[in-house]
Order: sequence, then structure tokens, then C-alpha cells
Amino acid sequence: GLHGGAPVQVTLLPARSDSGIVFVRTDGPDPLEIPARPSAVMPAWRATTLRRGDVTIGRVEHLLAALYGQGIDNVRIEIDGAELPLMDGSAASFVYLIRSAGVFEQRAHRCALRLRRPIEVCDGDRRIRLSPSRGFQITYVVDLEHPAIGRQEYRLPSMDPDAFERELASARTFGFLNDAEALWSTGLGRGGSLQNTVVLDDRRVLNHEGLRWPNEFVRHKVLDLLGDLALLGVPIEGDICVERGGHALHHRLLAVLLENPDAWWIHDPDPKCMTRIHRIPAERAA
Repeated sequence: GLHGGAPVQVTLLPARSDSGIVFVRTDGPDPLEIPARPSAVMPAWRATTLRRGDVTIGRVEHLLAALYGQGIDNVRIEIDGAELPLMDGSAASFVYLIRSAGVFEQRAHRCALRLRRPIEVCDGDRRIRLSPSRGFQITYVVDLEHPAIGRQEYRLPSMDPDAFERELASARTFGFLNDAEALWSTGLGRGGSLQNTVVLDDRRVLNHEGLRWPNEFVRHKVLDLLGDLALLGVPIEGDICVERGGHALHHRLLAVLLENPDAWWIHDPDPKCMTRIHRIPAERAA
């Protein structure tokens, strides 16, 4: 993992319909399940960490993004440590392994969260807005006072497994050298390197191979957002606009969404199953 630097083993296993995404810590006296829900999120530095009691699993966002991007709703994830491996800093390795293993289509309706009205969360000059739509679109803006980043905007007009793999999966996490040095001084960040992070000093990117896209920074922000949206347990239909966002703002959007059940409903493609309205997010947020 990024902070501990210790080897970790992760195993993805099939799960029954409507079971959702469930992480399982296997390194304790007994396996401990931590469902991927908004209520399990704990404050963490530039990452998404899940907690149940005193047990945590950190940096889950890249694997969750890969699952969301590949349309996987139900999976059991066994891990024998406190952090997901950072891999190369992106979701590409997870997507490759998922596709290599194969995906099984279950005999169940795939519901979607639809909006009745817009939801907006602001924090100073940071903003995220979710608006009703019958499709799925993300517009994300990064605006950092750094000569290698500046203002970047990326629009994801649609979502399917191939587009996710092509446009987003390989976008790497990024960080600044002065932040890394501060982490090292506290004994953290021991697993971070130029092999799994785009590192910047005050002027430039330090990785010899450079960037995978000129706008790799904002693409990775979209990747992180998709990983956080996966915590809802159902795909969203709507237009999402984000300015200067990050994990904390993403998590706040999920909380506000669940605090306002009158603003959305769960659409089931089977008209006989309308009793399922409100059920999935309410249970998975418990």
C-alpha cells in the first residue's frame, strides 16, 4: 500500500445478486466484512477509506472505479491488509485483471438512480452539481496554480466498459514532492514512488516518461469520482458538473443525496418491481 509499503493480497470473488460490493479483511482472527457504503467512509487524506469499528481499508477508490467502469455491481473483495495496492497509480491493472477473469451477467434487473431535481454541494470555490438526465455525463474542472497543471477541463459524454478503459483507466494519481517529504517524515508514504504516482515539484513533472495525456490530472479526478459514486450501490443517471473537486466533496455529495430521498428515485426496468423504490440506497447507506 501507499502508506504502509507492505505487500498485500487481494482476491475478487463472485457474489450473489443484490449483495453489492463487500470488502473482507482476512488478516484478523475472523474475517470482517465492510460493505462499500457511504456510511462506511471515514475522513482520510486525499483518498477513500472504509471503516467498520476499529478496522479500516484504505485507498479503495481505484478498484471501485474499475468495478463501476466495468459495470460490476456484486463482488466480494478479500484483502489481507489495511490498504489496497496502488499498482501503477491508476485503475488499469484492476481493469485488466477483471477482464481477464471474465464477468458473469446475473439474472436480475439492474436498477438506476434517477433524479427529480438537482442536488448541489459547495465549499468555497469548490462545487459539485448533479442534475436530472436520462443519460450519464461528467464535466470536471481542475484549477491549480501550478505551471504543469493550471486549469483543465474534461467531459465524459457517456459511460461503457470500453470507453472507461480507453479514456480513464490509465490516468494516474498525482502528488507534490513537498507533500511526499512531509509524509515520509511521519513514517507514511513508504509505498509511494515515481512508478505509481505522477510527482511534481514546484515547476514540473518529475517522472521521466512524462504524462500519458496532457490532461491526465483531470482524467484521474474523474476516475476518483467514479470510484466514490460506486459507494451508492447503483449507477446514477444524471449530469454531473464538478469544479475543483476531490474526495471530500464527492463524499459530501453522496451524504446530501441520501439526506434528500425526495430528490431521487430508484428506477427498475421491470414495471412490476416499483416497490423497490428507495430501497437500495437506503439499505446500503445504513
